[in-house]
Amino acid sequence: MKIIVPMAGRGSRLRPHTLTVPKPLVPVAGKPIVHRLVEDIAAMSPEKVTEIAFVIGDFGAAVEEELLAVAESLGAKGSIHHQEEPLGTAHAVMCAKEKLDGPVTVAFADTLFKADFELNKDADAIFWVKQIDNPSAFGVIKMNEAGEIIDFVEKPQTFVSDLAMIGIYYFKEGKDLRTELEYLIDNDVIKGGEYQLPDALKRMTEKGNKCFPGEVSEWMDCGNKKVTVETNQRVLIHDAEKGVDNVHASAVIENSIINQPCFIGEGAVIKNSVVGPHVSVGKNTSVEDSIIKNTNIQADTRINKAILENAMIGNKVIFEGRAKDLSIGDFCEITE
Repeated sequence: MKIIVPMAGRGSRLRPHTLTVPKPLVPVAGKPIVHRLVEDIAAMSPEKVTEIAFVIGDFGAAVEEELLAVAESLGAKGSIHHQEEPLGTAHAVMCAKEKLDGPVTVAFADTLFKADFELNKDADAIFWVKQIDNPSAFGVIKMNEAGEIIDFVEKPQTFVSDLAMIGIYYFKEGKDLRTELEYLIDNDVIKGGEYQLPDALKRMTEKGNKCFPGEVSEWMDCGNKKVTVETNQRVLIHDAEKGVDNVHASAVIENSIINQPCFIGEGAVIKNSVVGPHVSVGKNTSVEDSIIKNTNIQADTRINKAILENAMIGNKVIFEGRAKDLSIGDFCEITE
């Protein structure tokens, strides 16, 4: 099976953290979102993942090398494809059109999930969905009496369904999707200035492709600061339940209390502080004389004399002072 990961967007809702780092490479519990996504799919899939195609913007050679290394670590062949213009989700998938052959999973890299990944042998496609309280903010599916997906409605203002698509799609034959994507682009089928993937999916159902919903037990969004901090918390809890030791052996912890679950990265230094629960401290970051709860701190940052809760702090930040709820991007220096 191949995986296509569209991730060209810069993630404006997660600024300032995405001003210097693409959203899928923002870490949660010490590991970038996209790393966790493809690892989870590979672990859940009953079919061996042979190729992973990343559709990116102009992120630079270092990011491309990192992504290829992720694929290699899973025993898969990695490839890089560029979406030079933000022309929508359907266009993003088509940027890797040569990979739309045989079994394919398309996974948008701004979400993490726990799901039943058993593949229905009678299905031509499976689209994973989650029951939600506020469907008007999402794209939802409609089904017939047989449980087959027959329609897609984007952000319905009147109730249509409470099953929201989470951005994970499986196709038994990738060529079926490619045919419909090519139709959209060749015929300039555009909504809101973009080519939309649900329009291609609807054409598949209209042609008789059997498309079924996949069951999701947990959906962890990483779209903005608030939900990313929440996802960091939930991933740390899951790691603890699995017995994962997230304190690196090289971390220095002096006169401090670590209230688990926490992630303490390589070379991190914690002194005279209370850290946790639900805190990630990135590689080579130092925390001194501070109290920190439910916070995601990235690499090479210095925190001193701070009280932080529900905060998200980027790379190479210097922060001294007192605060409770922060969102600080990379390369900042803040003192109080």
